[in-house]
Amino acid sequence: MASSVSKNWMALLVSLLVLTACVQESNAGANMADKRSNNAEAATDTDYDAALVVAGGCFWCVESDFEKLDGIGDVLSGYAGGDTTNPTYQNHAAHLEVVRIPYDSEKHSYSELVDYFLRHIDPLDAGGQFCDRGHSYTTAIFFSNADERDAAEAAIRRAEMELGQDVVTSVLALDRFWIAEDYHQDYYKKNPLRYKFYRASCGRDKRVAEVWASGS
Repeated sequence: MASSVSKNWMALLVSLLVLTACVQESNAGANMADKRSNNAEAATDTDYDAALVVAGGCFWCVESDFEKLDGIGDVLSGYAGGDTTNPTYQNHAAHLEVVRIPYDSEKHSYSELVDYFLRHIDPLDAGGQFCDRGHSYTTAIFFSNADERDAAEAAIRRAEMELGQDVVTSVLALDRFWIAEDYHQDYYKKNPLRYKFYRASCGRDKRVAEVWASGS
């Protein structure tokens, strides 16, 4: 019981620290945030011929995970999956935190990147991801056509076979991608110490390793 209470307090402390940091940076970067481009057309990268949109909890972490790969362009943090117009960090409860990943289809397939994504999240958690709880932090793979939908569903089936459990990650049609505020883009590069503290304290890598250990 004491251990459970301690873990709950730690999760609350981490969430409060991250929220405080976001509010401070939101106020400091308000002018830049107002100048963001909030449409999918503005989020194109002409050096890459395809893109994947996924939700994996904190978008800073998913952005960091994908930018480690060769053949990946500038990953953008944003919002998708809800019906709110022009969502912001302060009012995106109806949306999921997502990233848009431009990629070179000669180096990566959509299917390959979806497999990579699933192995860098906890696809068994329906309530959020790690210390971030609630709808906005739940997981999803977005598709733009029937081929992508089929590939995403096939990846879910492969993950379920490997894990021996039901995967709760949703497969959703992409309606619109809304770019997040400027201060969220490349957060892990701009604020490395704060980002590393958040990621470690939230237990993201530890939990991912635990989930996928049986299939490694």
